[in-house]
Amino acid sequence: MLEQVLSLPPILAMRPETRLQRVHYDWLEAGEHTQRTVAKLSEQLRRFLDDQAWLENRRIMDILHSIENHALALREEFPTGDFMPLTETSATVELPMERPLYRPPLKPLIVEMALDEGDADVDTAVLYEQVVVDRAELTRNIRQELQVRSQISLAEVVGRHPLRHGLAELVAYLQLAGEWPKTAVDDDVQEQVNWQLETGVMRRATLPRIILLRN
Repeated sequence: MLEQVLSLPPILAMRPETRLQRVHYDWLEAGEHTQRTVAKLSEQLRRFLDDQAWLENRRIMDILHSIENHALALREEFPTGDFMPLTETSATVELPMERPLYRPPLKPLIVEMALDEGDADVDTAVLYEQVVVDRAELTRNIRQELQVRSQISLAEVVGRHPLRHGLAELVAYLQLAGEWPKTAVDDDVQEQVNWQLETGVMRRATLPRIILLRN
């Protein structure tokens, strides 16, 4: 390949040196010389590292011998005073109920003022109209339906057990469906849930089909 390159007319026109015909031999000789140089450097570096490791090991051994000699020289001399003092000889037991209650850092400043007796017309019956949804009862309704079938939709459960507390009970059913171990939601199918208020008005909610599966 070298002869083919040197025989090209543009290369001949440049009149290359004759040494280029044997440049590959020069490269081989230079490579061998480089490898010998690297080998010598590696040997010197390895010898230096070996000497350094030997010096470090010798220094470690000298320190260990010094500690050993010092310990043997002091083996008959016991330390004076307390060797390891202890603040207390028993554990301190603190019961949780013995802790004082929280006390505000500042005492509230109450301005004395005369209170006028008011006469407001307030309907206190609202306080007794609170709605309490029994989640345990709703859970029993779902388990009862799943005893005879492997799956059931939430709309079917509500159909078999009508809502007595309206929207609050429906929200509780949705929370139970979210916490149920096996639940599937089909967004492509819409179902309607109906309930009747005490005034006789019918309410309707549209929601995706929620399927409850048996555990």
